[in-house]
Amino acid sequence: MTGNQITEMGKRYLMQNYAQLPLVIARGDGVRVWDDEGKSYLDFVGGIAVNAVGHCHPRVVAAIREQAERLIHCSNLYWFEPPVVLARELAVLSGLDRVFFCNSGAEANEAAIKLARKYAYEHGRENPEIIAFTKSFHGRTLGTLAATGQEKFSRGFTPLPGGFRHLPFNDVAELKKAVGSQTAAVMIEPLQGEGGVYPASLELMETLAELRREEGILLIFDEVQCGLGRTGKAFAYEHYGVRPDILTLAKALGGGLPIGAAVAREEVARVFQPGTHGSTFGGNPVACAAARAVLQVLQEEGLVEQAAKTGEYMKACLDALQKKYPFIKEVRGMGLLLGMELDRPGQEMVALCQERGLLINCTAERVIRFLPPLIITREEVDEAVGILEEALRVLILS
Repeated sequence: MTGNQITEMGKRYLMQNYAQLPLVIARGDGVRVWDDEGKSYLDFVGGIAVNAVGHCHPRVVAAIREQAERLIHCSNLYWFEPPVVLARELAVLSGLDRVFFCNSGAEANEAAIKLARKYAYEHGRENPEIIAFTKSFHGRTLGTLAATGQEKFSRGFTPLPGGFRHLPFNDVAELKKAVGSQTAAVMIEPLQGEGGVYPASLELMETLAELRREEGILLIFDEVQCGLGRTGKAFAYEHYGVRPDILTLAKALGGGLPIGAAVAREEVARVFQPGTHGSTFGGNPVACAAARAVLQVLQEEGLVEQAAKTGEYMKACLDALQKKYPFIKEVRGMGLLLGMELDRPGQEMVALCQERGLLINCTAERVIRFLPPLIITREEVDEAVGILEEALRVLILS
């Protein structure tokens, strides 16, 4: 089919809940994608942090092919190898103990919420409350919408489940006042992505650790977007020296296949007993095989360290642009999860870059978010920054 045929068919048969750009992607390889007419683009969206090891990494493709020829699906009524081995690797990597597999970040966060509530009930909290933060994003199910601290996502879907309280992000004084006898957990993205690329402060994270010691609350770290090397550490929480009780992962984990994981320490994980929670496709053999290959690539090819170094270089390049163009308000982030906040809506910038062969993303209306594959080189950063500057020059004249 031609690109126009694909677009028209999509408009006719798909629900119109996505605002697709006028671009049909035909294939991807490494840091680049090609449209239906053969034009190449540097991909600094990366499937929204999914394609951490690049598009169609050979080791991921081989793992998928090999597993698909052996076993594609098997009910969780039985044991099978891929999820068991992947669980061990995630437990070792995170320093936690047990894993629940599902299909997405939202489902991983749902599992985390259920774990925290069940643990709270079993420890005498009859009306457990979970504290979350403004500008957060935890998913689009009703439960994770209730946890999300952005009203625009839940508008039209009320009533939402109760049991959540939202506090200003990085406000330590408000946090200390809010934690009480019924607080079950605090749920936080160490680096907020969808909310505009805001890192948690060291003071906030240290306060969370202190409150856990003093009040017995659980810490849920949502690293669906910022985990698995994205920030220049295996997990973003390593920047702060505070380990969670429950860690949620997805996006980069499957190398492009849908998989999510909630990882928890033993005492917390123990509250999930047969029948308390489940997922038909959770621990799918093919997705788990892909995820194992992703972890191997991240570690054996040194991509976590590369993300730290390349991210530092890219941030310096963006800082230099900020000095030249006064309508860039701030550059922030960690590793290769970076945001460039403008003083105006960012969609025109997205379109200008796309015309010139660079795919970027705008979140929170004014923040250009960069989520390139961790395999990018300095030369590819230079190419992207050159296109950015071309677009900025056009923007300043408009």
